[in-house]
Amino acid sequence: MPGITEIASLPARFAGSTVAQTVRTVRSWSVKAIDDWGRDPDFAARVHAASTLRWDVAVGGAELLPPRAGALIAVNARRYALAPVFTALALADATSRPVRFVGRPDIAPLGPLMQRLGGLLPVAAELEGALRAGELVVLGSSPVVTNAACGKFDHHLVGAAVAARVRVFPAVALSAPGRREARVELAKPVRSTPIRRGPLAEYDLAHAVEHRVNELLLEFGGSQDWVLAGVMVR
Repeated sequence: MPGITEIASLPARFAGSTVAQTVRTVRSWSVKAIDDWGRDPDFAARVHAASTLRWDVAVGGAELLPPRAGALIAVNARRYALAPVFTALALADATSRPVRFVGRPDIAPLGPLMQRLGGLLPVAAELEGALRAGELVVLGSSPVVTNAACGKFDHHLVGAAVAARVRVFPAVALSAPGRREARVELAKPVRSTPIRRGPLAEYDLAHAVEHRVNELLLEFGGSQDWVLAGVMVR
């Protein structure tokens, strides 16, 4: 009969074995073609195929993105909608380029899984490195309840684009709870050379991007009743 110590340790051992099994499963889906930031194109393709069961995403403005250079795509984020994730998946499909997103946690099993999907840590140095290497990266705003307005963008992360000297493209991600229809729309890049130089440049750019995303939300109907009714503006 197991002792008290063994019984008390069962939940922890079970949790540990579950995490380990999840990590092993994710690794088994890989073709060992992991890039420098941990993205697995085979795994990302599998997840994109599965994501079409949840989202039917219409993409507009993807042709504005550079064909080879790095760029930051700043998008609004509705709470629990996974907007940066489905935006990255949709843009990768539309551009035939790997598209990453900021915001993976640094804990297992979710962290390694999101990393293989293209997730980056919300750390300016990692984001800057990816942008300097010519990568497309999606950055979500702070999450809000509806699509009526955009949340704040972390100026430290926007500052990575300033440091890497890449353009920042404002974008909207529109979706409704329980609906498959979703839309991702990109606009021309926000001015990447702010009038003010130095530490204030990232504040200026973050504010300008937030303002432009709010304009796009109004233009494409994010503040209208389609959020509740599931009516898409195409």
